[in-house]
Amino acid sequence: MTRRAFHLLAILLLLLPVAAAQSERARLIDELLTAYHQLDQFHGSALVAEKGQVILKKGYGLANCEFGIPNTPDTKFRLGSITKQFTAVLVLQLVEQGKLKLEGKISDYLPEYPKKVGERVTIHQLLNHTSGIPSYTGFPDFFAQRSRDPYAPLELTKLFWDKDLEFEPGSRFAYNNSGYHLLGVLIEKVTGQPYEAVLQERILAPLGMKNTGYDHHDPILPRRASGYRPVLDGYVNAAYLDMSIPFSAGALYSTVEDLHVWDQALYTAKLLAPQSKERMFQPGRGNYGYGWFIDPATIPGLDLKVPRIAHGGGINGFATLLTRLTGERHLIVLLSNTPGRSRLSQINDGIMAILYGQQPRPPKPSIAQVLYQAIKEQGVQAAAAHYRKLRAEQPEQYDFREPELNTLGYALMNEAKKTKEAIEVFKLNAEAYPKSSNVYDSLAEAYAKDGQKEVAIQYYQKALEVDPKNANAAKQLEKLRQP
Repeated sequence: MTRRAFHLLAILLLLLPVAAAQSERARLIDELLTAYHQLDQFHGSALVAEKGQVILKKGYGLANCEFGIPNTPDTKFRLGSITKQFTAVLVLQLVEQGKLKLEGKISDYLPEYPKKVGERVTIHQLLNHTSGIPSYTGFPDFFAQRSRDPYAPLELTKLFWDKDLEFEPGSRFAYNNSGYHLLGVLIEKVTGQPYEAVLQERILAPLGMKNTGYDHHDPILPRRASGYRPVLDGYVNAAYLDMSIPFSAGALYSTVEDLHVWDQALYTAKLLAPQSKERMFQPGRGNYGYGWFIDPATIPGLDLKVPRIAHGGGINGFATLLTRLTGERHLIVLLSNTPGRSRLSQINDGIMAILYGQQPRPPKPSIAQVLYQAIKEQGVQAAAAHYRKLRAEQPEQYDFREPELNTLGYALMNEAKKTKEAIEVFKLNAEAYPKSSNVYDSLAEAYAKDGQKEVAIQYYQKALEVDPKNANAAKQLEKLRQP
C-alpha cells in the first residue's frame, strides 16, 4: 500500500464514526417527523443540516390533496414572513451603496409620505419593528374586505400612511407588516425597479436560487404546494390571497433546498459586508434584528444555551419556520401547507434535542380532537366529563395545552355555529387555566355572540383582572357598555 493510499484509508476510518452518528441522527429526526405526521401535526417538507452538511431532506404528506401529490424536498411553499429577511438584505445592500441610510427618514426618500410620520420614522426603525406605524394586516376586517384585491405597492401604503403612530418611534417593539411593506416601496423608489426584479438581480440569481421567487397566482409554477385550512372534520382549500397584499413583507415562495443555499450564503460575504451582517444580526427591542429574531436557544434536556437566529412565517394555507444555530452551523427548515395543526415549534425543539444528543419529547395526540369526537357522539356535557377524567387520569397521554381547546372553541362557534357547545369548551379551558387572561377573553366573546351581554361583560372584566394590559378585553368591554 502506498503512503497516499494509507493516508486516504486513515481519513476514511476517522470519518466512519462521524458518518454513522449523522446517519443515526437523521434516522431519529425522520422518526420524529413521521410521528408528528401520523398524528396530523405536520404536512410539509423539512431539511436539517449539521455543520452545514444536509443530513435530512424529505417531504411528508401531500402537496396537493385533490390529486394525491406528495410533498418532496423540491416542493415550493409560500414563506410568509421569512420574506422579511430577504427584504432586510436588499435594504442593507442599498445602504452599502449609499442609496439609503439607516438613520434616514421615510420622507427623505418618499416625499409624498405624510410628514407627521415620514419625518419622524427612520429606515432602522422600519427594519426592527420599532416605528410605531400601525400594521395594515391588523386593521378590523382587512382580510375580509381587501385581501382578494390587487394593489400597487404605493397604493396599499396609502391605506395606513395617514394613521396616527401607536407609540413614539424607537420606544417600543411591535411586529409590523406595514414597516416591511414600506421598505419594499423604498427599494423600488431608489432603484427605479420593481421589488421582484431587484430581488432576482441582487440575491436569487447570484446565489443560484432557481426555486425561489415572488409568488403570483396566475403563472403555472411547477411543484407548487396547495395551501389548506384545517376545519373540524378535515381540511379545506385556504382562502385566496392576492399576493400584492403581503408584498415585501411576505410574498416569497421557496423550497427547503433553496433555503439551505440561503443559509450558507449568510456565512459568507457574497451578499453583505461583515459590518452589515453584524448590524443585521444585532438584537434590539424584542430580540429582533433586521428580519430576524436573535435569541439563544435552550436545548431540551441540557442546561445549555446556544446562539440562535430564526424567523417564522404564516400566510393563508402555509406555516414556516427557519432556525439557524450559528455556533455549530446547524440549520432546521420546516415548511408546511397545513397551518393550524402543524406543530412547528415543538418539532423544531425535538430536532434541536436530537442534534445535541438528547432524547426528543414525543408528540402527543391533541385533546381537542378527542373532545370534538366525544361532542359529536355523546353531546357536550358527556364530552366535558370525559375531558376531566382524561385530564385527571392520563395527563401525559394527550396535549392538554391551552391553545388546544381555545382553537376548538372558536371552530365550534364560527365554523359549526354551535355557540353553546363553544361556551362549554371555553369554560373547560378557563377551569384548566384560571390564571390565563385569554381564556376569559374567549369565553366572554362566546357569551356575547350568544346574546348573553351581562355574562360577557363579567368575563371581559375577569380577563382584565388577570391581565390589565389585555387591550382586546378593554375594547370589547367598552363596546358592550355603550347604550
